[in-house]
Formats: sequence, C-alpha cells, structure tokens
Amino acid sequence: MRGVTLTALAAIAALTASGAALAQKLPDQLTWTAYDVGSGGYNQAVAIGNALKNKMGVTLRVLPGKNDVSRTVPLREGKVPFSANGVGGTYMAQEGMYEFGSKDWGPQPVRSLLLNNSDALLTVVAAGNAGVKTIADLKGKRVAWVVGAPSLNQNITALLAYANLGWKDVTRVEFGGFGQAMDGIINDQVDAAFTSTISGKAFQIESSPRGIAWPTVPHGDAAGWKRLKAHAPFYVPFMGTEGAGLSKDKPVEGATYPYPVLMTYEKIDAGQVYAMTKAMVELFAEYKDSAPGNIGWDIKRQVFDWVVPVHEGAIKYFKEIGVWKPDYDKSNAALVQRQQVLATAWAAHGKASYTDDKAAMAGWQKLRAEALTKAGMEPVLTEW
Repeated sequence: MRGVTLTALAAIAALTASGAALAQKLPDQLTWTAYDVGSGGYNQAVAIGNALKNKMGVTLRVLPGKNDVSRTVPLREGKVPFSANGVGGTYMAQEGMYEFGSKDWGPQPVRSLLLNNSDALLTVVAAGNAGVKTIADLKGKRVAWVVGAPSLNQNITALLAYANLGWKDVTRVEFGGFGQAMDGIINDQVDAAFTSTISGKAFQIESSPRGIAWPTVPHGDAAGWKRLKAHAPFYVPFMGTEGAGLSKDKPVEGATYPYPVLMTYEKIDAGQVYAMTKAMVELFAEYKDSAPGNIGWDIKRQVFDWVVPVHEGAIKYFKEIGVWKPDYDKSNAALVQRQQVLATAWAAHGKASYTDDKAAMAGWQKLRAEALTKAGMEPVLTEW
C-alpha cells in the first residue's frame, strides 16, 4: 500500500512539475536569429518583436545571419532559443545535407513551432531586362550561388531541374550572403538569384534600372514537378499574389514552401516553446498587418505534418486550442524516427576513417542513403 501511495505521489509530482514548465512565461529579453537585414523574414521578426514589446513587455532582439549555418550555430550552441529560419536551417539541417553534412555538423534534431504560409513565393527572381520569363529561360544566364546557404542553392537546383536544367547549364556566380546576391542583380553582376517575393531586396530590384521578373513554374507540367520535388519535397504549386511586382490582379504561377519557419532544437525547454507558440498565435492580430507576409503566421494557415517534427511544447498548445488532430501524432512520430535513423547513421560515420574531407562527405552521402533506404524512408538526395 505504501509503495502504491509513493508511486501515486511521484506521478502527481511529475505532472505538477510538467504543468509548471508549460506555464512558463517568456523572458523579458528574447533573441531570435533571422535572415539578413532587409529580408522578408527579418522584417517580420521585427514586427513580431514590436507586438511582444507592446502587449507583453518582452524585448525581442533579432540577430541577422547571412546564411543557414550562421543562423543555426547560435541555436546549436544554446545561445538563442529560436530562429525565423529557412528550409536550409530546418529541413536540410535535419537531413545532414550540404554544409550540414560536414564533420562539424551532421543531422540536427530540429523542431518547428509555426510555419509562415503567406501569399508570397519563394522562388527565383530575375532582372527584368535579362529575358527570363520561365525557368527554362535561365539556360546560359548568370545565376547566384550563396556560399554557406544550402537552402538557397538547393532550391535553385530544384527549380532548374523542373526545366531539366542543372548548374552546368548556367553560369554560377558566387556571393558571400543573401543580400550580396540580391545586390548583384541590381549591379548587373548576375541575372538571377533565390529570394522571397516580399523581401525588401526584391522591392529594390523592382525599382532599379534593370527591373524585376519572376520566372513562371507552370503547374500543369507533371514531369517538371516530379523532377522538382525529387530535389525539394517541401515545395508546392502556388499562385503568388504578394510581393514586388505582384498583386491579386497580377499573379505569378509558381512554386513555394513555408518561409520563414519559426524553429528550435529538441532540447529547448517545452515551457518556453509553449509560451512562444502561444504568444505568436494570440498576438497575431497585433502584427499581421505590420510587415509583408505576416498573414502567413495565421493559425488557420498552419501545416502540422510538414517535413520536420513539431516541438512537444508547441504540440501541447495546439492540442489545447483544438487544432492538433490525432493523425498528426503519427506523422510527427515518423519524422522523429527519421531523425533517429539519421543520428544513428551519423554516429557510425564518425567511427569510419577517410583520407580527406571530400572522401568523408562522399562516405556520409552513401551511408545516409543506405540507412534511410533500409528503414524504408526516401533519401531524397543521395549526393550533392
């Protein structure tokens, strides 16, 4: 009887501790990483910070990072809890692809809170005077490659594949950051780059002497979409109506995916994640009109079974407000399992010997693909 009582008391204590953690408020000072100053993600984060300050007294510091790695390092090292990140710092970090497949990284246990699904596009932008009307028109053009930004580069790779093109079919021009690549279009150093249609830089290109163009990605080309999604399964067909040169009267038939992704790591306290998610949802009316694309944070636009798992703290809140369906538990568990398969494969990779970094990357690509295939999961990319 005494054992049963102690067990019951322990269970009550655990539930009380869990409840206390999930009741945690946001700290007075909070930091996110985001894209460069002037990007759509940065502008949205600033607008959200204003709402947090005005309604909750929370000061949000937005730390800009010029690429996926620089935005994700502070999270990995525990210096910041959240990032308004791109698909590189979320999906590709999870997968251990590109820069995240180097010996200093490997697959990361990332988690999402909320996805921004706006009326904008994440796609290739081109100079208006470059003669680029469709993705196929990129052949022979100068296209930006941003060092340390696998999401930007892989997205262009996928979009090129839609038109059955590759980097060998264009002139690759390297830049050190997103902002520099966009300025490269204005300065006639390059003809096309990857961006959001609501990026501040996109509006600068629109008002520049070169003008702006958004190459179309026709939705009816089934073979093209199959090639695109083979490289980037997170993409969906979409009619873009928001951004530089776009409107509901002037839509562009294109492709996109959620951006930014408010993300974190598995290790971040569930209470803090719960509080951040709750604040984002309940303050939505305060910031939805304060920056282009902020409408995408609407709880009604959320996709709960995307390509990375949702953090348990966010799930707790979603269940409380009745938007989390039982089926999402299954899909989320499958994504967590995928991360576990990748982590096990990375541990095995670390025990192997390679002659140099190039051989190590090739070894990881092979081991990763084999591990996922054995587990009945799609590798998506087997080399990069």
